[in-house]
Amino acid sequence: MTSFRRWFLAVLAASVVKAEPVQKSDLQLPPSASIHQATVKELFVTSYKAYQEYAWGYDDLLPVSESYFDGRNGWGASIADAMGTMWIMGLTDWFEQAVNHTANTDFTISHTSDTVSLFETTIRYVAGFISAYELSGGIYPVLVEKAQDLADQMAYAWVRENQSIPYGFINFSNLLPTIATSNIAEAGSLTLEWNRLSLYTGNSTYQTLAEKSVQYMINMPTPLPGMPAQGIDPLTSDPVGGYVTWGGGSDSYFEYLIKYARLTNTDDNSYADAWLTAADTSVKTLLRSSTVDDWLYLADYDNDQVIRHVGSHLACFYGGNWILGGKLTNNETLVSIGLRLTDACWNTYASTATGIGPEGFAYISSDGNYTGNTPPSQEQLDFYYAHGFYITAPDYILRPEVLESNFYAWRATGDPKYFNNAVSATVSFKKYLPTTVAYTGIYDVDNVLSQKVDDMESFWFAEVLKYLYLTFDDPSHISLDEYVFNTECHVFKAPPAKSHYGSGSEPQPVSSQPFSPLSAPLPAVSPILALLRSL
Repeated sequence: MTSFRRWFLAVLAASVVKAEPVQKSDLQLPPSASIHQATVKELFVTSYKAYQEYAWGYDDLLPVSESYFDGRNGWGASIADAMGTMWIMGLTDWFEQAVNHTANTDFTISHTSDTVSLFETTIRYVAGFISAYELSGGIYPVLVEKAQDLADQMAYAWVRENQSIPYGFINFSNLLPTIATSNIAEAGSLTLEWNRLSLYTGNSTYQTLAEKSVQYMINMPTPLPGMPAQGIDPLTSDPVGGYVTWGGGSDSYFEYLIKYARLTNTDDNSYADAWLTAADTSVKTLLRSSTVDDWLYLADYDNDQVIRHVGSHLACFYGGNWILGGKLTNNETLVSIGLRLTDACWNTYASTATGIGPEGFAYISSDGNYTGNTPPSQEQLDFYYAHGFYITAPDYILRPEVLESNFYAWRATGDPKYFNNAVSATVSFKKYLPTTVAYTGIYDVDNVLSQKVDDMESFWFAEVLKYLYLTFDDPSHISLDEYVFNTECHVFKAPPAKSHYGSGSEPQPVSSQPFSPLSAPLPAVSPILALLRSL
């Protein structure tokens, strides 16, 4: 770690005090931008036409079998997730069709036998409707009404009046929650959406519930300063286990701390301060670099207080989040780290045969530790020595996080490499992801003849294609200085930024209580479980 520590201290000394915009002020698009943007729009149009033909009104298109699948309660998740992207792309006829579908859908009952996910329903449906309402100038109030219908049902996730942590799933038939452990991402990623819902309905209850959960987690005992354990028990509000990660199951809890401070311009510094404390702890405890090519990453910290050198596509949002948070808190050190994290995540794309990144990967760190209980295989070692990481889960299921961070890096720096990364991804998607009717994921990103995954998740519309389209768009359109993106890439209009976010004091842990978790396995919803099983 010697070379990294020298670099870190040098960057720290150069940190600025004066606040800056998030976006580079004189950012110029290359002449080819409009061509690449048109290609992305074509990907969207082709995909959505296939959805209309084979899966209209259902949640997902199955683009290989040309059928449909309801994984989000049958309300049309792809429609909700696509609405904002349609508006941004100027597809107003389809947007109005989507509004009409929404207006005629009953969201007070599940159209499948499944329970309703508080987290997924909030980030996709509630956020999609509220964002579409804002983008279209508030002329479709039915979108707010339908978002409110959902939130009114989901509020039953807080069973007891004094309950801080909501249950993760609710049965809309009897409004009873599923009694099970949850995680901090599920409980802590409601603030953006429920704040906007309170704003447009005049009912502060939604905001109060969401804030109550986050405030509890900010102030609870933690295994690392400012970093709650991934698992949490809604019944007792106790942590479950001691696993700490920026990956799935924890990711958007950290993501929303700084974004909520920015969206609301709240005078309560606890959100930004909590984010800064988590970032500070991560630099001191989790930040590592690979022994090959010095790629920077944030490791995990497991129940046994062991560093796990794992990475995931899901976790790759952290580069963009650190760029945003570093700008808002006037900390160029964190911005610089965010850019290096983004570059390392992009390397997982640049290193495969298809030019597309894998679901899971791992590193050998500069302190000599392997990931997991056994060393990587010889094949993985060979890949590692060539690329600075090795693949643990080779599939790609249309995830957006690498392109998300790349978008933030492009808008913040104007460095052409980030623009070119987006071009490369677009070319790879068009070459390796098409089916006879649309686009889909693949089982092995390092095999140009890989079989296709028969599912086109709704975040293909909401996130992947929106981030790419905006990378090639006029930087003043949906500016990062004017909008806050939720974790599903739905955009909310923000007030003019404050000069600084957070108290400016040295990051400190909030709770003085000892960390004493319940002994239990990680929540079943956590993708970390699948990753650990592969190691």
